[in-house]
Amino acid sequence: MKTVKIPTLRERYLNDVVPAMIKQFGYKNRMQIPVPEKVIINVGMGEAISNAKMLDAAVKELSQISGQKPVITKAKKSISGFKLRQGMAIGCKVTLRRTRMYEFLERLLHVALPRIRDFRGISPKGFDGKGNYTLGIKEQLIFPEVSYDDILAVHGMDITIVTTACNDKEGAALLKYLGFPFRTQREDHSPA
Repeated sequence: MKTVKIPTLRERYLNDVVPAMIKQFGYKNRMQIPVPEKVIINVGMGEAISNAKMLDAAVKELSQISGQKPVITKAKKSISGFKLRQGMAIGCKVTLRRTRMYEFLERLLHVALPRIRDFRGISPKGFDGKGNYTLGIKEQLIFPEVSYDDILAVHGMDITIVTTACNDKEGAALLKYLGFPFRTQREDHSPA
């Protein structure tokens, strides 16, 4: 019989985060406690309009980073100023759940974010009002799976962490207990 190894971040959630959230918010039922539901990684490639190889490279890099095959996103409407027609491939995205989600978040927190030059923490302003958090990454090179020699161009990505939290306060507490390094309000006003 094969035993499944639980990701370290999932164990941390069960052992440390759940009791801390109950203590802070006074939940009466365990089902009220917010949990990370999914992580969506989105790469928008405006350059893909003129160079299709850029999008192929982005798909390959995103599959290396996430461990899952990305879906190619297409333009919803035509914009003549950008030479964009409806249905053109303009990016890729991947949605991670369960074990892959926890493994990706663990690599993001412990490997990728510390590799950012002059990293002082992530902005606490990325919440959407419903407890979900979006983080913008400027270059894919912070992930060790991506080799500097193999990339065609440096591009960024948006990482959205969707939680079951009802508001930003609960979502922020959940991510903070999971180990997300948020900047303090004083540091957030400094030019970066």
